[in-house]
Amino acid sequence: MTGTTPTDGQNAAPPPAQMGQYRPASHLIAHLSDTHFLGTGPDGSGRLLYDAVDTDSTVHRAMAQLEASGLAIDALVFTGDIADRGEPDAYRRVRDIVEASAARMGAALVWVMGNHDERAAFRTELLRVEAHDGPVDRVIDVNGLRVISLDTSVPGYHHGEVTADQLAWLRDVLSEPAEHGSLLALHHPPVPTALPLMTILELRDQAALAEVLVGSDVRAILGGHLHHATTGLFAGIPVSVAAATCYTIDAAAPPRQLTGVGGGQSINLVHVYADQVVHSNVPLGAFDVVTRFDPAYLDRMEALSPTDRLAAFSRHVAQPAG
Repeated sequence: MTGTTPTDGQNAAPPPAQMGQYRPASHLIAHLSDTHFLGTGPDGSGRLLYDAVDTDSTVHRAMAQLEASGLAIDALVFTGDIADRGEPDAYRRVRDIVEASAARMGAALVWVMGNHDERAAFRTELLRVEAHDGPVDRVIDVNGLRVISLDTSVPGYHHGEVTADQLAWLRDVLSEPAEHGSLLALHHPPVPTALPLMTILELRDQAALAEVLVGSDVRAILGGHLHHATTGLFAGIPVSVAAATCYTIDAAAPPRQLTGVGGGQSINLVHVYADQVVHSNVPLGAFDVVTRFDPAYLDRMEALSPTDRLAAFSRHVAQPAG
């Protein structure tokens, strides 16, 4: 259940100089969720989800955007529903896309079980370990930041649960604090949802999980399952849910409807600072640039004194009338 994955950020640009109140983040995590890959069709390409959604394209796009960013990403965390039907070839296809990208970025890779996943194939194809049907609970050390993946899946069902044995294991893991604290990654987020049908599929008996987490070093909870980005608070710990890469649930759909749309896909960036964790939503896709400050401009700002920076970048500049 425990592993250590060193990272080196080999393709990352150097961090900018500190110009504000906060020192740079100690860790940067890319949080993705709900890829829902299907197995390959007769032509060798991935089958379309609902005969409409090309799940591969958005994962390729997410990896390309992360690589092109030059950010020093320490780990990629995928919070469940990696394969829509648990097909081994679906796992192999998403694995090959993501592992290659993670290697180029020098990032650790954390896979989390979801309700659409199958534990045996998840283990053999994603984790490359022996198959068995027990919960896939793991600990990954990312340069002193402990990432705990907790399997909330219930075989044969879509709602979430955590067993007494899992809670005992989690309590034991958390009995010793990690150097930079812990992130808990699970599929079913312990936050309310305003979508009536999704309440049936929520994580059950959340109070028992809260008892284990209160007073621990868990600094943030990363979730998926809802197919739209949202945030909340659980046991005093911030919860951040990443939207799906495959399709998005419309949280503003008409009452009593559960509607998935083919747009709005996004991922989250998780910046871990000494005293807080910040989650930022990043849309997937190519968009028109309407304004831009290039690296040379940042170089000039870094070279100025704090007073001159405020005058150059913060002070309002009068615009000509008309």
